[in-house]
Amino acid sequence: MFIGRKSELALLEKMYQKEGFQFLVLYGRRRVGKTSLLCEFAKKYKSIFFSAQEKNDALNLEDFSKTVQKHFSENYFGTFSDWQTAFQYLGDRASGERLILIIDEFPFIAGENPSIKSILQHTIDHNFKEKNIFLILCGSSVSFMENEIMGYKSPLYGRSTGQLEVLPFDYYDSSLFFEKYSNIDKLLAYGILGGVPCYLNAFSDKISIKKNIAEQIIRTGAFLKDEPQLLLKMELRELSVYNSIFEAIADGASRLNDISLKIHEESQKCSKYINTLRSIKLIERITPSGDDESSKKSLYKIADNYFSFWYKFIFSNMSYYELLDANEAAEEIAGELPDYMGNIFENICLQYMLRLAKNKKLPFVPYSIGRWWGANPITKKQDDIDILALNKNGDAAIFCECKFRNSAFDMKEYDDLICASNIFTKPEKRYYYLFSKGGYTKAVCERAKEDGTVLVSIDDLFDDNVI
Repeated sequence: MFIGRKSELALLEKMYQKEGFQFLVLYGRRRVGKTSLLCEFAKKYKSIFFSAQEKNDALNLEDFSKTVQKHFSENYFGTFSDWQTAFQYLGDRASGERLILIIDEFPFIAGENPSIKSILQHTIDHNFKEKNIFLILCGSSVSFMENEIMGYKSPLYGRSTGQLEVLPFDYYDSSLFFEKYSNIDKLLAYGILGGVPCYLNAFSDKISIKKNIAEQIIRTGAFLKDEPQLLLKMELRELSVYNSIFEAIADGASRLNDISLKIHEESQKCSKYINTLRSIKLIERITPSGDDESSKKSLYKIADNYFSFWYKFIFSNMSYYELLDANEAAEEIAGELPDYMGNIFENICLQYMLRLAKNKKLPFVPYSIGRWWGANPITKKQDDIDILALNKNGDAAIFCECKFRNSAFDMKEYDDLICASNIFTKPEKRYYYLFSKGGYTKAVCERAKEDGTVLVSIDDLFDDNVI
């Protein structure tokens, strides 16, 4: 069953319905569901769907020749002499009827034959542009697609009529994979697996979270057991430093200096490796909400929940877990999940606020929104706000505190948020949102009612009438 991707399918449909030549560059990290999305779209229409493979140029050209020729004549009469001839043949036979040409994993072809970008550019300018063709180039190498296809130095620069980065699902769309789970277990599944469809499909809502960890992550031969290492081997070489960086961040190091000290590497080298991981969307650089991108207070976080989970629990404990029964290992991990979920829950609450913002259900549309941290001149200590949203003029703000624990949100935590919010003197209009897994004390409920503070429960995160 195909889940989600409504906006992505809507974009594909919109471009298909436009008359004349259309060219979409579609990309996203591995396992994110690009091919499934394209298959779901293409099954409705007349299309040529070619998936390139990691093999030499001659063999990919042979496979492409077979795909194109069988589409038009149902016969294969031999490999085209070159890509120019293949594209020319396709363009010449494209009739007035709309034709979709999808080339999946285009970087596999361009890596073996860099000239194909110029060949395709020439074909677009002198053939495809006058035809009723919808061309889609798809790739998992995000940096390649952004630089070598859409970059201004690329021969294809300026030819595309649309770009689409396929991103992992947020917590809500991820929950659609687990209809039988409670809302708490849906959040736990998201905290472990993230929003990558391939990983979400590995878990079953017919068994417990704990049992899924044992069967799909810990047990020998499990699909997810070595997934991060296998994915990194597809993208990178010399994994030792990359593994060390992931482990350091998973263990709590977030500043460049702290990461480099923890892995015993120079900051300059560490920064280079981190930038590579950022280019493949596995590490994210964040700055305090309201600060610009050049802020020196930047932190690094693992962008993928499963990588975060795997390096937190599996990477350094693999030999130990192999000595345990898989169920025993899963039991140990399950006991530590509440602490692990703290930062994950903050991000889930941020996603919820973004959904409200898109639906115009916040007091204002945020100009900046995210976590904030810095010095508190009142307490003379470092402080943080789980979510800070500011409007464009900076005269209105939303302050949020998020707690993923069984105990009720108490008055001290409410006061701490108010104290932290007083750091910001400019906003005249102030709004407060509290998020709590364990509910709220009676005193907090009474005060929130007086102050107009919004109290959000776990069930509220899944309220279709709101988001």
